[in-house]
Amino acid sequence: MDENRVNQVICGDTLRTLKTFNDNLIDLGITSPPYNKRENKKGWLVKNVVYSQASDNLPESEYQRNQIEVLEELYRITKEGGSFFYNHKIRWERGQLLHPMDWLRKTKWIVKQEIIWDRMIAANIRGWRFWQVEERVYWLYKPKGNNIIGDELNPKHALLTSIWRFPPEKGNPHPAPFPLALPLRIIYSVLDEKEGGVIIDPYCGSGTTLVAARILKHSYIGIDISKEYVNFSIERLAKYQDEIGIARAELEKHIVMKTFKQRKENGEFVGRHRKSTTVEKVDNPLLIFND
Repeated sequence: MDENRVNQVICGDTLRTLKTFNDNLIDLGITSPPYNKRENKKGWLVKNVVYSQASDNLPESEYQRNQIEVLEELYRITKEGGSFFYNHKIRWERGQLLHPMDWLRKTKWIVKQEIIWDRMIAANIRGWRFWQVEERVYWLYKPKGNNIIGDELNPKHALLTSIWRFPPEKGNPHPAPFPLALPLRIIYSVLDEKEGGVIIDPYCGSGTTLVAARILKHSYIGIDISKEYVNFSIERLAKYQDEIGIARAELEKHIVMKTFKQRKENGEFVGRHRKSTTVEKVDNPLLIFND
């Protein structure tokens, strides 16, 4: 049954749909759920967010409980050693700070890293606090046996640091799209040169994660409650080759000179008081895309 839903975009409620999948199906997941911004948060430059066929106005306790259930189902269907990247943000409601860690620590996932996404634009530019231009991406990890740390990243990916700077995607019918570069960076960094993995986005919106998976030669599963967004995602996937140029621009950033280990072995630069006299590329991240 699950095999028939790979490379599909499913229209349905996220939690109910996830419960129908078998265990240990997914290699990697990426999503940005509705933030429960109560549909009343807007600024001079950005309108309040209203999703198609979905409410972003739940009692906070209900919202957090739902997110915990969704994350637990995602944990169940993810393979051991697999990861899930969860994009969210810090919110304030009547002066109270609401942090994603409030509910992430109540799940089985190990929080491996918090990445700062610098969006370079504030949703609300009123001056009662510093303008919030960042969102958070939480790298969640499902341990494999007793290994609660997981494998190390290839240096060409790790050097991109834990602060990612790119603006939201423009010209997108979805009210809160992240850029294609974001899921591309995640998939390529975690799965490296591997192909044929299964990538899920349980709130797939306009299909950005699914397109990234398709470009990098992985299978995908998308879920969204909005028929409008599902149809848009399907149409976008059919034209995924139009976005390969954007993919190249991101993947060209994944390059490293000699690693620290190599420099040390060669007696080259190993500290700020010694300079290396040679520079050598050891990897080229530019992929050749063939369908």
